[in-house]
Amino acid sequence: MPLASRFSNLKPLGEFFDVKRFSKPQNFGEVQSRINYNLGYFSSNYAVLFVMLSIYSLLTNLLLLFVIILVVGGMWGIGRLQGRDLEFGNTRVTSSQLYSGLLVVSIPLGLFASPISTFLWLIGASGCSILGHAAFLDKPAESAFSEEAV
Repeated sequence: MPLASRFSNLKPLGEFFDVKRFSKPQNFGEVQSRINYNLGYFSSNYAVLFVMLSIYSLLTNLLLLFVIILVVGGMWGIGRLQGRDLEFGNTRVTSSQLYSGLLVVSIPLGLFASPISTFLWLIGASGCSILGHAAFLDKPAESAFSEEAV
């Protein structure tokens, strides 16, 4: 299970938020070195941070969350018909009509929900958070000795 293995190597919060190791890098080479090390070492923690920011962005844009639930639920419901027509009394609605109706409703609602700005906010917020953490968190002293031996 790749998802379970992704989160099996989460680092403890005490190590992730180790205030004693936060410092300003001396030069751009040190920034690159810290980012390379921390992105590999804390990759699972950064994935959790990205998921948490994604959930936050959906909870603050309830219309987008509603559109996503509407589309997923509509596709699931139409798929449950297995190609049969939906009957309401004397009215028959084919699955292609249901898909068309879902499309006609969800596209304007989806555009009104501003998914592009939400996506760009998510990229910016996660990029600043993750790259900021990776750049300002100094590598542990043990890693400096292992690099010199190579």
